[in-house]
Amino acid sequence: MSRPKAVTFKGNPLTLAGEAVQAGQAAPEFTLHYYADGLKTITNADLKGKPSILSVVPSLDTGVCQVQTKRFNQELGAIGDKINAVTVSLDLPFAMNRFCGAEDIKTMRVGSDYQNRTFGNNWGMLIEELKLLARGVFVLDADGKVVYAETVPEVTSEPNYDAALAALKGLL
Repeated sequence: MSRPKAVTFKGNPLTLAGEAVQAGQAAPEFTLHYYADGLKTITNADLKGKPSILSVVPSLDTGVCQVQTKRFNQELGAIGDKINAVTVSLDLPFAMNRFCGAEDIKTMRVGSDYQNRTFGNNWGMLIEELKLLARGVFVLDADGKVVYAETVPEVTSEPNYDAALAALKGLL
């Protein structure tokens, strides 16, 4: 299934693969990769037991994606290990690791969907024309149920930080 004109990029309509994830549903399956002394994975099972926020960005090599990742990192720092916080993109795990080191990102983990795009396809976030992820934010409860879902309509715009953070903090 595809969703034509689901988002825009600089005003140009684009198609998202898959169905949109909605609040109330179980989190779709995914496998993300990250680098920490070798390639490792993050799956749904790894997030269970704590509330989670998934911040989805097209690429950490762009300004808005950097702002989004830094903002969530800063805002969530005080919560500590009571939550899972993951930035998801199609950047390679090595580039994501380099960015986090250079920008002192310690609260947000990073997960790359580069290998099989299970996140992009299963969560309805893969932009078919660009083969990048759309921008969005998802909040999951400790059981893996989606309690907040936002796909930002214009990919170059920032998400609703306040709404996502309120949803997450409401689970603590």
